Amino acid sequence: MKIAMIGTGYVGLVTGTCFAESGNGVTCLDIDEKKVAGLNEGVIPIYEPGLTELVKRNHAAGRLKFTTDPEAAIPEAKCVFIGVGTPQGDDGRANLTALFKSVETIAPLLADDAIVVVKSTVPVGTNRKVAARLKELTGRDVDVASNPEFLKEGAAVDDFTKPDRVVVGAMRPEVTEVLHDLYRPFLRTERPFLSMGWESAEMTKYVANCLLATKISFINEMANLCERVGADVNSVRRGIGHDQRIGFSFLFPGVGYGGSCFPKDVRALMRVAEDTGVEPRILAAVDEVNDRQKHVLFDKVKRHLGEDLSGKTIAVWGLAFKPRTDDIREAPALVLIDALLEAGAAVQVHDPVAEENVRAIYGDKLTYGEHHYDAARGADLLCICTEWNEFRNPDFQFLKHTMAAPVILDGRNLFDPADMAEAGFTYEGIGLSAGG
Repeated sequence: MKIAMIGTGYVGLVTGTCFAESGNGVTCLDIDEKKVAGLNEGVIPIYEPGLTELVKRNHAAGRLKFTTDPEAAIPEAKCVFIGVGTPQGDDGRANLTALFKSVETIAPLLADDAIVVVKSTVPVGTNRKVAARLKELTGRDVDVASNPEFLKEGAAVDDFTKPDRVVVGAMRPEVTEVLHDLYRPFLRTERPFLSMGWESAEMTKYVANCLLATKISFINEMANLCERVGADVNSVRRGIGHDQRIGFSFLFPGVGYGGSCFPKDVRALMRVAEDTGVEPRILAAVDEVNDRQKHVLFDKVKRHLGEDLSGKTIAVWGLAFKPRTDDIREAPALVLIDALLEAGAAVQVHDPVAEENVRAIYGDKLTYGEHHYDAARGADLLCICTEWNEFRNPDFQFLKHTMAAPVILDGRNLFDPADMAEAGFTYEGIGLSAGG
């Protein structure tokens, strides 16, 4: 099948590449000439494990192309996917400017039987508006489908090729069948293909992300309570996780969620609720708890070192909002760094892949360690913000010798408090107690 992919960001590049890997001819369209030129030279603009190899292989085979010219991508495409960004606006609502600009670009070039597939995360009612706008621009009814993505950064290729489910919202069964055929190679293990209406598909994406964000904020709030009452959140987590109605997924306490999806999707659904006269009390609490959680590590720093951190050196391990990505959007580490700098601390940082993105923001305000031990050298205290595997088994005796003081504040609960005490460290996690 001939496919056009509008946008070569995270969603568009992964989706287009995986469709090419299953034998389709995919042309990815983007307005960023530098990015397109880089992709044609094998330069991948995002860090995503396994993606680089797939892009290079399918590009070399001629199944995956990159262009800035709409006429080279749209006219022959049976399915035109729109995967542009829908960032959070100043009022919390999703900004759909890029999406509707894409609609206006493709409209005069669409084949008579083309299907426009909205892959971007969009508020309820957007696909209906896209269909109406396409009719205005073309004078005919253009088939439109909603096909939300459920990709996790750091595992996106596996998520696409081995999906939990595929969700498609469409108004005609013929459209659903075309997309079912397209996704069939990825559904061979009997994963469900779920067809529904536009609005239901749009809501499915938001509700899924908001429920996962709710679980994170809930366990974080319970972890903070555990600290106050002398309970251990890991014991509590095990105690509730074996209940099949609850499970263990997303019940790992930490310093809050970040990234490009959860924060903006929670706020966007809040705005949708408010616009329809529904008070989003749970969503508002989820967002508020998460914002507060991002300050927990700094509060712990102040308890150990005082309000004025002048003359103190703080190490930070992990800058990306989660491991296996270089994405620092709304990352808890940045909230911590801002607070440390404002309090007068010298900050030394390390992240396996996200350092350059952080350097673009902070420049020489930070010291960047080539290795995580470099960042810890001479530090009065070490904060851990991202659970990279490289951080899970350090040489504690070397680390203690390297640091000015053996104090670790662990925002991801990587270590056992009893083991850390035996190793000679002052250690605090999130919701942990030495007694278990």
